[in-house]
Amino acid sequence: MVYITTHGAEEGAHGIIINRPTENTVADLLPTAEMGELADLPVFVGGPVGQDQLTFAVFRRQSTSDLIECKPHLEIEEARELAAKKGVSVRAFIGYSGWSKGQLENELAQKSWIARPPGVEVLDVKKCPGLWTSIMRGLGPWFRLLASAPDDPSRN
Repeated sequence: MVYITTHGAEEGAHGIIINRPTENTVADLLPTAEMGELADLPVFVGGPVGQDQLTFAVFRRQSTSDLIECKPHLEIEEARELAAKKGVSVRAFIGYSGWSKGQLENELAQKSWIARPPGVEVLDVKKCPGLWTSIMRGLGPWFRLLASAPDDPSRN
């Protein structure tokens, strides 16, 4: 499940996968750094691009609605400060997802993606690994079947 963080007609799009945790925490990847509140954060696979980069993002509910906003590419100090606040969810990611100019629009036109606004469950890091399955099951019988399929169909 990809959260689109930025999108522009000329720049393309940037996103992060929010439901693929790794077995690591930030402290596992940066054992010599003083990470404070960030040390115990689980690290998620953000996407196939830039897999040699650890980045931080914050998710929070917009004050005037139920919409969830995401601010990616946080500096470590800003991420550390935000991690101590209530009502926000700071995450750590290895890599990101990216699309060149017009690429995401073409994929959406081909129905390669199912676009939905994120719900408040995105704020709960423990719910994220099962979020895709939960959302897909709510879209109808065909999607329920798809959500139940193994990642590798040959293992079925």
